[in-house]
Amino acid sequence: MEAIVITKSGGPEVLQLKEYPTPQISADRVLIEVKAAGINRLDVFQREGNYPPPPGVPADILGVEVAGIIAECGPDVSGFKVGDPVCALLEGGGYAEFVSVREGQCLPVPDGLSFAEAASLPETVCTVWSNIFQRGKLQPGETLLIHGGNSGIGITGIQIAHALDSKVIVTAGSEEKGKICLELGADLFINYKTQDFEKELQDEGADVILDMIGGDYLAKNISILKPEGRLVHINAVDGSRTNLDITKVMQKRLTITGSTLRSREYEFKRQLTGQVRDHVWPLIAAKKFRPVIFKTFPFSEASEAHRLLEGGTHTGKIILVR
Repeated sequence: MEAIVITKSGGPEVLQLKEYPTPQISADRVLIEVKAAGINRLDVFQREGNYPPPPGVPADILGVEVAGIIAECGPDVSGFKVGDPVCALLEGGGYAEFVSVREGQCLPVPDGLSFAEAASLPETVCTVWSNIFQRGKLQPGETLLIHGGNSGIGITGIQIAHALDSKVIVTAGSEEKGKICLELGADLFINYKTQDFEKELQDEGADVILDMIGGDYLAKNISILKPEGRLVHINAVDGSRTNLDITKVMQKRLTITGSTLRSREYEFKRQLTGQVRDHVWPLIAAKKFRPVIFKTFPFSEASEAHRLLEGGTHTGKIILVR
């Protein structure tokens, strides 16, 4: 098969299209003929040599979410059959013609969506559901603050939280990005380049904050969280080490938590994809949530897709298509 291979750690230019052995499947796995693959920030970290994949996962092929057609099923697979259109949450290997994945990490392609749209869903939707609704316990009527509202995670969190009757506030880096967030269901955006979100939200506060920034944002997040508020970390692009005022945490009875998805055990992912299918797929069917694709690239132009992602000018997902 053909695959986009990391030839060495480095910039986007290290991604090259090469011949690669087709993966084999075991009893509870399916082989997916990949039609589209989502690009995520963690792909950049891995390409640079800063995010090794879990054991047993190809270290030289990126990609943690795909959509395509099932080409082969293991003998224990019962929920899908050859020819079914699916999207899937992976540990890696998605930038390829074929990928092997366990049945419990697959989801049917929602009716009416293209493969490119479906490929944009698994990583972002599972991350949002796990962190905002499971760990953050966001409830209808509560206020959610998302840092990075224009990211793939952000546009997903905005729409799902809005559809489930929560107020959504986001930070974004430009007026244009902020306006797109409003169109997707955000109630308010704060331009972090010209406004201080701590000052802007000091009176209103937030019940749940989804943070992928870290660094100095920690103290500001704690300052604006309401009593019993929940702060959920999913990344720390501005640094993972910072000072913490424990007194404020105690006085407000705050919960500070976080998670990573890629390395979690299979049973967790199986249950998570099941919840996503039960709670989020109906929102897509009801047209309360839609994928937002910024741009697609042929697989052969993966390096250009990575350059666009690193440039930070996009709002929505960047997808590789075959």
